[in-house]
Amino acid sequence: MLWAPMKLAPVAAFVIGAATLSRGLFGQQLPTSPQNLQMRGVELRYVLPGSFSDSAQEAQPIKALYVNAWAFGGGKLASLVRLADSTEINAFVVDVKDDTGCLLYPSDVQVAQEIGATKCVRTKDVRSRLDTLRAHDIYAIARIVVAKDPLLAERKPQWSVQRRDGSGLWRDRINIAWVDAFNDSVWIYAAQLAEEAVRLGFNEVQFDYVRFPDEPKEAMAEAVFAARKSGETQREGVQAGIGILTTRLQPLGIPVTFDIFGLTSSATGDLGIGQVWEDFVRVADVVLPMVYPSHYYKGSYGLAWPNGEPYRVVRTALSEALERSRPLAKAATIRPYLQAFTLGRRKPRYTPHEIREQIRAAEELGIDTWVLWNPRSVYQRDSLRPYRDTIVTGIGGGDEH
Repeated sequence: MLWAPMKLAPVAAFVIGAATLSRGLFGQQLPTSPQNLQMRGVELRYVLPGSFSDSAQEAQPIKALYVNAWAFGGGKLASLVRLADSTEINAFVVDVKDDTGCLLYPSDVQVAQEIGATKCVRTKDVRSRLDTLRAHDIYAIARIVVAKDPLLAERKPQWSVQRRDGSGLWRDRINIAWVDAFNDSVWIYAAQLAEEAVRLGFNEVQFDYVRFPDEPKEAMAEAVFAARKSGETQREGVQAGIGILTTRLQPLGIPVTFDIFGLTSSATGDLGIGQVWEDFVRVADVVLPMVYPSHYYKGSYGLAWPNGEPYRVVRTALSEALERSRPLAKAATIRPYLQAFTLGRRKPRYTPHEIREQIRAAEELGIDTWVLWNPRSVYQRDSLRPYRDTIVTGIGGGDEH
């Protein structure tokens, strides 16, 4: 079973909260030895002292917010922590490397230093900020973008997708250069960053953009992947890459998770990007299908307006995901990414009602773990159950299955 965070009982939370005013962002140091952090898979920093509880509280399912690097490294972190303290939220997904190629903090990884990824970091006090999460019983998940890395692509063109006419780097519709997902070095770099994040104190690693570009066939026809072996498919390239990640991170004993297109649960092929549902759920600890209703085309699941049907889109997509995982001897936990943003001027606006409808759809299927995604890391409190409700009613607890 994957370890999950435990929120302190209200009295314990009050006592510890009063005692930690000088912790976290105010200078508490992170223990540097892994032995100080873990014992038999249970992180000591979340175990209640005997004076508060005679036995450990049952771990609860992950209910997370996506926190971009600027939010984590700036003043917004304090308000996000307060939001978690007062609601069912018990985890943050934090950008360690986003789709710019820039890093959250100064890195010792050689490639990162060579390409200048340490010159555009978002914070230099990551240890104290991670300590703040620990002090508030917030599980820290490191998000690392793999194939969409324009900084790496520009600085190491031999690792990158090239134009067929030999004129330089291939670029997508918004002029972004991509690295070659057939190239093992790209995946090894991501693994090295993940290993470093775990040493710093992140509890889990989540890889995103584990795929090829989602561009029209005409555009992809102009792309050359130099590292591709003769006859190798995009699906095989992705399989090899996620194999590198899981193999290298296995000794660390932390969950390895992957973000994938929501449509993988319904598609019969690899969507032209190399992603097939079974390839991920067979090797990962957790798979996170991005089932954002706004991203489904008109007519998907027989719906004329998927964006206006958040409950039905999420319910259908996750039902198909569960059905595909069911025959597998060992399948990853499904933790969907849910939409907590409004896409442009598309209606409806995503209010707490639309967000709760997605959560309801997941929970009715027995999926009680999820992540809310808003690229600006702005969340509406009314979208979330108050923390007291999760304690008194048992809603959101570990026995919902």
